[in-house]
Amino acid sequence: MPQRLLFVYNADAGLLAGLKDTFHKILSPTTYACALCAVTYGATSMRPEWRVFIKNLPVPVEFLHRDEFISAYPQWARHRLPAAFAASETGELAPFIDAGEMQEVDLNGLMELVRKKLA
Repeated sequence: MPQRLLFVYNADAGLLAGLKDTFHKILSPTTYACALCAVTYGATSMRPEWRVFIKNLPVPVEFLHRDEFISAYPQWARHRLPAAFAASETGELAPFIDAGEMQEVDLNGLMELVRKKLA
C-alpha cells in the first residue's frame, strides 16, 4: 500500500486561475480540461461526499495543481493530467490513476476506482 496518494489537477493554482477554471467548467463543461476538478468540485467547493471519502481512506491524500506538481516533480512534467500517483516511503511516485481513467468516471466511479486500486 502506498504511503500517500497524490492527486494532480490539470489546472494551475491561484485565485485568477481558479476563477477562470470555474467559469470554464460552468460555461463549457465539455471542453473543460480537468476531469478531476469536474467530478470532485461543484461550482466553488469540494463535493462533500468526496471530502468524506478521502478523509476515510487508509492513506493520507494530497492535492496539487499542475504548476505546483511540475515545480515539485519536474521529472513528471510530461505526464498527462489530471492523474493520481502513489507515493512510496522514499517519496518516489508511481502512476495510480491515469488521465484516461479519470476521463471515464463520474465521482462514484472515481471513488470505486480508488477503493479497488488500494485493495
